[in-house]
Amino acid sequence: MVSSNSLFDGSLLGASAQSSMPPNHIIRPLELTDFRKGYIECLANLTVVGDVTEQMFAESFEDMQRAGCYFVIVIEDLEVTKIVATGTLVVEQKFIRMCGRVGHIEDIVVAKGQQGKRFGFTIIKQLMELATATGCYKSILDCSPDNVPFYEKCGLENKGIQMAAYVPGAAHKL
Repeated sequence: MVSSNSLFDGSLLGASAQSSMPPNHIIRPLELTDFRKGYIECLANLTVVGDVTEQMFAESFEDMQRAGCYFVIVIEDLEVTKIVATGTLVVEQKFIRMCGRVGHIEDIVVAKGQQGKRFGFTIIKQLMELATATGCYKSILDCSPDNVPFYEKCGLENKGIQMAAYVPGAAHKL
């Protein structure tokens, strides 16, 4: 059962998830209250987020929760009640591969000052386990060439080139 505060059922996270955390840190699903724990600020370490209000966050959270295919995990530093790392798995239903599913790993970020604690590796590992638990036949991730060595250490292989077409005037120009 999913709590209305959690994006998804936390029991889907592997038992090894918490055991790999340093003291006073917890890995868990994104919660509605994480807006006030610096989730948006953590994401801003990755890219431009924009001026996301608490209401905008709540509406997007509820949309993602209803869809049932979004799995955002966070690492919280319990001493300072701050989100220090996050990553997302989006599960896409396909017609190919006998109507299989593909996991898209997105928005991997570790807050400044928190690198070197293996949070990125732990997030990737947990998202890949979630992909398996949700029936994905593969997981894919787009990254810059500079990040390829890190993701290879996490067990991913370089399989091609990502292409993008941005919509003129869309939110990417924030």
